[in-house]
Amino acid sequence: MNASYKDCLLSLAACMEACNVCYHASLKEEQRMMQCIELDRECAEICSYAIGAIQRSSKFVPGILALCADICDACFRECNSHDHRHCKDCAEACRRCAEECRKII
Repeated sequence: MNASYKDCLLSLAACMEACNVCYHASLKEEQRMMQCIELDRECAEICSYAIGAIQRSSKFVPGILALCADICDACFRECNSHDHRHCKDCAEACRRCAEECRKII
C-alpha cells in the first residue's frame, strides 16, 4: 500500500463513521431527513469500499476516489443544510474526505 494514502485512509474512515452516526440519528427525525439519510448511506458505503480498494492496492483506486469525492460533496451539501449537530459533523467530515481523495487523484 502506498504510504501517501495514510491521510486519505484516515479521512475515509472518519467520514464513514460520521455518515453512519448521522444516518442513524436522522432515522429518528421526520420525513424531511430522507435525502440526508440516503446520502449518508451512499457516502459511508463508498468510503468503506475505497478503504478496501486502497488496502488491496486496486488499480481502480483513482476512479473510486473520484467517485467517493463526488458523493462526499453531495453528502456535504445535504448535511450542511440541516442544523442538527450530527449533520454538521458529518458535513465537515465529508468536506475533509473529498479534499483528501482529490489529493490522491
